[in-house]
Amino acid sequence: MRTLPFFPPDLFEEDREALLSAVHELGTGAAQRFILGERTAELEEALRESTGAGHAVACASGTGALELSVRALGIGPGDEVIVPAFCCQPVASSVANTGATPVFADVDPWTMVLDPDATKSLITERTKALMPAHVFSIMADMERLGAIAREHGVALIEDAAVAQGAVLDGRPAGRWGDLGVFSFFQVKAFGTAGEGGVVLTDDPELARAARMLRNHGQDGVHRFLHHRIGQNNRFDEVLAAFQLHRLPGFPDRLERRARIADYYTERFEPLRERGVLAPPAGRNGRCYYVYSLLVDRREDLRAYLTEHQIGSHIYYPVPLPRQPAFAPWAAPDGAWPNAERASARNLAIPIWPHLTDAEVEFIADTVCEFYA
Repeated sequence: MRTLPFFPPDLFEEDREALLSAVHELGTGAAQRFILGERTAELEEALRESTGAGHAVACASGTGALELSVRALGIGPGDEVIVPAFCCQPVASSVANTGATPVFADVDPWTMVLDPDATKSLITERTKALMPAHVFSIMADMERLGAIAREHGVALIEDAAVAQGAVLDGRPAGRWGDLGVFSFFQVKAFGTAGEGGVVLTDDPELARAARMLRNHGQDGVHRFLHHRIGQNNRFDEVLAAFQLHRLPGFPDRLERRARIADYYTERFEPLRERGVLAPPAGRNGRCYYVYSLLVDRREDLRAYLTEHQIGSHIYYPVPLPRQPAFAPWAAPDGAWPNAERASARNLAIPIWPHLTDAEVEFIADTVCEFYA
């Protein structure tokens, strides 16, 4: 059995020639336009059509897409945005970087996504948006969170960075809020050979704002005329061409991830009484970018997997409000017990789509043997 790393080094091996061809074609082309060109526009249109969004705005990263979303809404100093306490840091930094205040809400103890009940009590007259984030294997409860946002008249920014291709109750991820965000970071389900992201929205004014903000506040017509204080958050033409090449195979890669997850969940269900909690079973609202368990004896299990040449990964070992960077915004009397437990217990195992059936079975066998 070969070593099974958590982050495989050969994610794009089958696409090597396509990437080299894109570099050559762009590098020798007459236009010599390497950002925000025809291929970016083509990718935006393909993503708009595949999601049903009114507008798709490609940008430099998923983090950049979140910040574009916050800024497009005009959020700034004096405003608050409610974000999950257990998550990747851009949900908070994208708010803090505008001068606004990230307000940390606890998460669901099983799914590890933003808990609607924890969110409601944190809404104040300063709240301008909710920013739920889908994590690991499951989408947030967007129906309830959307209802809360509408009830209080605040915006909903859907951080679907890890959930591109997932569908909840018939609606695609990224399509539940006023704005939705995807990430193309290389290990994401629709990752690229570098960085990238996209903002989705049905609102033409928000789309226009995002397009200006990603390009130093310019409108794309008059160069060096700056309508807003923007940033360099533009998308690369080579990567746009590469993503267009990879887009037709995306559904098959997602299906393979989902089948692996189905198998894992079935295998691990008998371990529940031994301190192993798998993600909720099923396909509705699932986004198997990562397959993360909640486990007792995490360090022992991780060492056992390493002994058997199986990689694993711990996400967010310190909740955001406990991070030094976000201490200024963490309520002194705040408590986020579910986020604390998620940080202490989560362990992700390999789920990349080119694992063989035998390798998937070996990984599951090894976890089960540890708890036997």
